[in-house]
Amino acid sequence: MANITVTFTITEFCLHTGVSAEELTEIVGLGMIEPGEDERADWLFDDRALTTVRRAMRLRQELALDWPGIAVALTLLEENAQLRQENRLLRQRLSRFVAHS
Repeated sequence: MANITVTFTITEFCLHTGVSAEELTEIVGLGMIEPGEDERADWLFDDRALTTVRRAMRLRQELALDWPGIAVALTLLEENAQLRQENRLLRQRLSRFVAHS
């Protein structure tokens, strides 16, 4: 099955997320998302970036954080999800080992 990647220009991205172009520049500068191109005029964003910024907007509304605070929160949430996944896999391995002992 082919993977389809949807991309958005700066204007489309701002319309879909509700962030301004200035906020988008700050979000990119903080490393929360990465555009497909280096030149700002050619920036394209994929649907993963859209999801990340929508999540960031929810954090901003619910916790009243500034963009740097949101960047830290997103990093911690991502690390937490990775650790949970790793823990789940290790528990599966352990249960197979314990079951065969």
